[in-house]
Amino acid sequence: MNLRDLQYLVAVAEQKHFGKAAQACFISQPALSMQIKKLENTLGVQLFERTHNSVLLTDVGKIICERARNILVQTKEIQDIAQQAKNPFMGELRVGIIPTIAPYLLPHIMPGLSKLFPQLTLYLVEAQTSQLIEKLQTGKLDVALLALPITEQDLVTVSLFEEEFLLAVPNQHALAKRKIIKSTDLENLTLLLLEDGHCLREQALTVCHRANAVEAKGFQATSLETLRHMVAAQAGITLMPKLACKSNDGISYIPFRSPKPMRTVGLIWRASTARKALLDKLSCELKKLIVKHI
Repeated sequence: MNLRDLQYLVAVAEQKHFGKAAQACFISQPALSMQIKKLENTLGVQLFERTHNSVLLTDVGKIICERARNILVQTKEIQDIAQQAKNPFMGELRVGIIPTIAPYLLPHIMPGLSKLFPQLTLYLVEAQTSQLIEKLQTGKLDVALLALPITEQDLVTVSLFEEEFLLAVPNQHALAKRKIIKSTDLENLTLLLLEDGHCLREQALTVCHRANAVEAKGFQATSLETLRHMVAAQAGITLMPKLACKSNDGISYIPFRSPKPMRTVGLIWRASTARKALLDKLSCELKKLIVKHI
């Protein structure tokens, strides 16, 4: 049994399909199947239940797979420790970022990060919060940029900035000419929101509940850009984070009176990471870059 066997085991468990797992591991399906079978023979237990339509971990397979994930994470941390000893600011850094931040913040910070960390290669993964946390905990990401707070105890969090929400209405809307708006002005209004899974949806729902506003039924957007187009087409109104607001798009963005609805954006990483020096430096430099654009 070797590390590659454990990688194959975890890949099949995650993909629940030998063909897809083989593609993810860059080997042929017969070769992957043979290695999993050899691993089962070595351990003397059945790891997977195989049918024509699915692949499921057995009870003992679940336990062994969890141990295999931990071993792979720890192996990566050993490699990171060696890398940090040579130069903590070089190599690869896998960064996750949520979709409601990525397209609006990355263009402002990426050029600066490239200059500050010329020997560091950033690999960016855009996904929802729950997926980023899972990838962090299983070692597939080194750090993630998302909305705080999070509840996981094994992750370190560093706040980067506060971002306010504005009310987005069509230019023809009755509220469009308002310079400022109170939360109570949303009472009995219907707002368009993002689909389940987006942390921004939960934050917007909190604002709605406080203001006695309601969610539009029968529609949930997959992205902020979908919401923007719906508002511009006079299909409704919504809340928009400040970084995502644009000019001359047929929409009026109205700030709230204090206390303004806000979200905290920050970095999270594993408490056990060997890359703490780099991540501390990264968070410090990100704060400086972001201040220039918000």
